[in-house]
Amino acid sequence: MKKIFKYVLWALLAGLIVTTFVYLYQKSRPKVTVYNIETVTRGTIEKRTVATGKVEPRNEILIKPQMSGIISEVLKEAGDVVKAGDIIAKIKVIPDMVSLSSAESRLNRAQLSLEQSKKNYEREKKLYADNVISKENFEKVELQYNSDKEELKAAQENLSLVRDGVSSDKSMASNTLVRSTINGTILNIPIKAGNSVIQSNNFNDGTTIATVANMNDMLFVGKLDETEVGRVKTGMPMDITIGALQEVKLPALLEYVSPKGVEEAGAIMFEMKAALTVPDTLYIRAGYSANAEILLDKRDSVLTVPESCVEFSKDSVFVYVVKNNEPQEFEKTQVQIGLSDGIKIEIKKGLALNEKIRGAEKVEDKKK
Repeated sequence: MKKIFKYVLWALLAGLIVTTFVYLYQKSRPKVTVYNIETVTRGTIEKRTVATGKVEPRNEILIKPQMSGIISEVLKEAGDVVKAGDIIAKIKVIPDMVSLSSAESRLNRAQLSLEQSKKNYEREKKLYADNVISKENFEKVELQYNSDKEELKAAQENLSLVRDGVSSDKSMASNTLVRSTINGTILNIPIKAGNSVIQSNNFNDGTTIATVANMNDMLFVGKLDETEVGRVKTGMPMDITIGALQEVKLPALLEYVSPKGVEEAGAIMFEMKAALTVPDTLYIRAGYSANAEILLDKRDSVLTVPESCVEFSKDSVFVYVVKNNEPQEFEKTQVQIGLSDGIKIEIKKGLALNEKIRGAEKVEDKKK
């Protein structure tokens, strides 16, 4: 029994020694690296950049009141389509007590003057009819009577304006009615009935009653990095992708690039604006986030290879042309490159169509 155990132990030891030598032999053998083979093809290369931003109306008009007071009624709401002249809200005037008292006093004086002028006019009219006074004297009295009637009317209109903010003969042009100044869509109405508002004047911007914009004239407003702003110019076409409408791409033309950059998070960014072409069947809301894809350069029908196949050494560029497949043999060849889109690169000189070159190392062989 002891002899059998001894033989088994020696056999295990011998097997371990043989396995170790086999493993060391395998590790000492030179590793054969296998590469993917790529083909030189003909195609199109486009150099594009992406700018982030949002969609906005070209012009947003702030509607301000021409009279201070309290909002008595709001006739429109956000999203309503309005025309120039449509009433958005009504203002109730809170009169100044000093001005109101002065207007009432003026009206009383005008009434007293008119009563006296009327008496004088009727008396002088009878005397003129009896040829007691001259026509000149009668015309003076008549003129005073007519002037006092106009003064009474003016005093009444003044009292109406001070007290109610509207005159009887100009009710359609009343400053108490806040009207839209353009055709468009109401984007926002920040006030409610009962809010106090301040009129727009030389010293105050006034309270915003509503924001109105033409939603058929939209702009993409975004930012471009300083490394790319020098490659764009006004009139360049671009495609706009809206975050809320992923399947829709809208064409646009670059209209404006800011002449001055602004630092954001350590980078210098330049504002850009592009005019959108929106079909009638599509409704775009103001403030949608969007991306602009700008075509910077393009090469049609050129020789291309994957950029990963290209090797850079100082000022020279090389690729490895396949000389033999089994085993793999390559020849280092200098080439002249052109435009790159980050995936494919243009080959100007050094390679021919359908020529085979060395690609990336095969991952499967690395794991073995």
